[in-house]
Amino acid sequence: MATSAALPLLRPALVSIPAGWFLMGSEDGQDNERPIHRVWVDAFCLAACQVTNAEYECFLRATQSLPPPFWQDSNFNHPQQPVVGPSWYEAKHYCEWLSAITGKHYRLPTEAEWERAGRGGLDRSKFPWGDAPPQSLPSYANRWQAGPEPVGMFEPNAFGLFDMCENVHEWCSDWFDAAYYAKSPERNPRGPEVGKRRASRGGSWRHHVKVARCAARSSIPPEFQYADYGFRVACDAEP
Repeated sequence: MATSAALPLLRPALVSIPAGWFLMGSEDGQDNERPIHRVWVDAFCLAACQVTNAEYECFLRATQSLPPPFWQDSNFNHPQQPVVGPSWYEAKHYCEWLSAITGKHYRLPTEAEWERAGRGGLDRSKFPWGDAPPQSLPSYANRWQAGPEPVGMFEPNAFGLFDMCENVHEWCSDWFDAAYYAKSPERNPRGPEVGKRRASRGGSWRHHVKVARCAARSSIPPEFQYADYGFRVACDAEP
């Protein structure tokens, strides 16, 4: 069990995402991003930053869990880098543990919540900042040389969220279905009931283009542990 002194570290800085409609998907990407469809998402909260190694270490110590496979690699183990390599199951376990010690119900965001938040209110834009290409970002050519950056180093989106669409892929709660958008409910979609792969969102430090579009979807089996996969936590809005 974490000590009371550790709790301030473990309580993530949360950003309130207002309830509202947005246009989910894109005509410019892969087939699994079509059709563009109107979605309502209830108000919720999302962590301003991806879960860091410092935060995840508290979880490992408290639960005596095994660390991710890249835990000792100097490219990935700075305390303020996002933790890389937790499986979907381990990310879910982290949320459950954090909920138990803080009394607040943390979870992984849905794909719809993630895209709503990532867009920052810019419905038809490709990226959190607009349509300018990632190469236009400050110092883009010198970033992400051998791993993800420490979280929160550059400007947040309009909602106040850092590193959306970049740094590491982020696990979502949904099972992945490439054809889901054609049958997705209009309000608070949560993905299919069953599947073989879990959805993820955001870009990757090791891709040729380091920043993903807001609508870009990805997925891997939930037991996989990749060096460019991490997560951030969500929770329901306070009543």
